[in-house]
Amino acid sequence: MKTYAEYLTMVEGALSAQLASLGEIPQQLFEAMDYSLSAGGKRLRPVLLLAACDTLGGSLEEALPFACALEMIHTYSLIHDDLPAMDNDDLRRGRPTNHKVYGEGMAILAGDGLLSAAMELMLRAAVRLGDLRGVRAAEAIARRAGVCGMVAGQVMDVTGEGSEPTAEKVDYIHRHKTADLLTAPIEAGFILAGADTVTVAAGCEFGLQLGLAFQMVDDLLDVEGDAATLGKTPGKDAAEGKLTWVAVKGIAQTRLDAAAAVEQAVRALDDVSGETNFLKTLAQTTLNRVQ
Repeated sequence: MKTYAEYLTMVEGALSAQLASLGEIPQQLFEAMDYSLSAGGKRLRPVLLLAACDTLGGSLEEALPFACALEMIHTYSLIHDDLPAMDNDDLRRGRPTNHKVYGEGMAILAGDGLLSAAMELMLRAAVRLGDLRGVRAAEAIARRAGVCGMVAGQVMDVTGEGSEPTAEKVDYIHRHKTADLLTAPIEAGFILAGADTVTVAAGCEFGLQLGLAFQMVDDLLDVEGDAATLGKTPGKDAAEGKLTWVAVKGIAQTRLDAAAAVEQAVRALDDVSGETNFLKTLAQTTLNRVQ
């Protein structure tokens, strides 16, 4: 197993090159896509995919295109999320949001381009693998990013603004808008490493609980964090009537629920063969993150 920094270096070294490998992208579009894609950040999702594959002894070289594709999907979702019609934010990863630099039309196209590029990269990689692992991994990522996954969560997030917050509504948003895109890398990474269905299911439970904890902490940071540390504007959830776990449960109970979710995530990996300490430790550090 590698360290987080080593997985991160792999991702950072491959992202722009993977994008450029697709062919002659119009210059303005490439710049807008790469502006957000190269903006840094934790790269949690691609790191998780590489680590999940590595946990079971899979090939990091085979997994890298899928990891980069997943980061492209995440980045597209952030570009669109920041638009005036969505969360209307001016700051992302400490820099002006994409539409503030390139305009709303190009920001929409940059998001569209990253999503399309991700699908193309995964399918090319699947063809190279020559077996069903790549197809199944691509399907898992597409499904969890799609209309029954992340996009479904975003729909509830947008349409629920200003409505009475309930645990059921917020849980749906957390499971899909956030947890699906944190489950996708574990599911895909395990599949690429050749895991059986029981192991993949355990990985999916880990990803779900990690995602729930991650979003609960995110809700807390929106209340308690500051822009300099977060790299985005705090306090927007309450101002825009967003449905959050804090709005339903309060700060103290949200902390307790996040800790319980992390405990369940760690427990889900107890029966997974392989070196799972990296994934377990990463889940535990979620409770202490500041951005």
